[in-house]
Amino acid sequence: MAAHQASNVSNFEMDQEKANVLYKEGAILILLDVPEGTEFGIDYNSWNTGPKFKGVKMIPPGIHFVYYSAVSGCYGGDTAPRTGFFHNFKKKELLVKKWDTKIEDFKDESVSDEEMSRFEQNKQEMDQFLGPYPYENYKKWVSLTGHITDKVLRKLQPHTGKILSVTQLISEGSNTQERRASLLKKTEEDSPVKDEHKEDCRLPHMKECTESHIKFSTIPSTKHPKGATAREITKYNMDSSFTLKNVLEENYVDDHTDLLGEIEFAFICFLIGQVYDAFEQWKCLVHLLCTSDEALALGEYTQLYNLFINVLHYHVREIPQDFFVDIVSSNNFLTTTLQEFFSNLETNVKVDVTLKQKGLQFRDHLTKKFKWDFTSEPDEYAPVIVE
Repeated sequence: MAAHQASNVSNFEMDQEKANVLYKEGAILILLDVPEGTEFGIDYNSWNTGPKFKGVKMIPPGIHFVYYSAVSGCYGGDTAPRTGFFHNFKKKELLVKKWDTKIEDFKDESVSDEEMSRFEQNKQEMDQFLGPYPYENYKKWVSLTGHITDKVLRKLQPHTGKILSVTQLISEGSNTQERRASLLKKTEEDSPVKDEHKEDCRLPHMKECTESHIKFSTIPSTKHPKGATAREITKYNMDSSFTLKNVLEENYVDDHTDLLGEIEFAFICFLIGQVYDAFEQWKCLVHLLCTSDEALALGEYTQLYNLFINVLHYHVREIPQDFFVDIVSSNNFLTTTLQEFFSNLETNVKVDVTLKQKGLQFRDHLTKKFKWDFTSEPDEYAPVIVE
């Protein structure tokens, strides 16, 4: 891997001054005992590790996403589900992790102070085993994660600190006696007991590990105020402003733009972390903002929406073309949601003029680039009238 990365960096003409700054001020990620052929990545770049690989150097300070998958055999074998973690690297930071072959993951235990001191002293000797951070994609990474802050990470990251592409299951605290009792009960309810029931009762009961769940904001199912009139219920079934206000007050009352950090977090977890639930959250939050007509006209949300358009611009630009066909366009999610957003911008006379202009320019850009039609109203978004 180190040779591969060095080749990439040489192809990208980083000026010598920048290289020197990153070499002196950049962070270092040391990864010990990683099996050869392991799929490893940081931010927008991934490789299969070589026999001498021990980590990455010259990492620009800031938030990064590190991910990996065990591979059976050295190269070309079956690849395990992806695991990753976010980390806010400080200037000159040295982060060390050790691979555990039993669990095919990095150990949770921290490296001892004595070991850390040894690594600090031996940085120069380790240098030849570290691949330089591929700086050519750094600007793209920053554009996709500019609103993810330490505060947003603390709110959203699972208690385990790891982003898992598959649901983690753990055994419930049942014992053999309890499973026999379960089998006896099943015998009484459904005699004769089928073979598969016998097998099931011998196995431990499994449940989802809640410690590994991403702590996304909950979007309330109630869309209108308590005691709302029929007219208000009709309004808020079409306009998500009441729900948006609740989400912001419940989760991001101090800084509304942190909601954009959650959108970016969800986007990275799906696009790079391969977490499908994160895509569902991304869709929900994008839809929430796009369908909040009343909120568009409120001055307190003008900055939020200005920045939201920037976030959408970068996300749409980076999503692969086949992604739209296979996932987004199959449900017409993005086009129908953006159609509502642009319609609200165009028809709401109270919207900030600069915000309206920026939004409609974004619409014209998407129409030109993707040939999307934002003029026809889809049937499923026809108004729902409450009597």
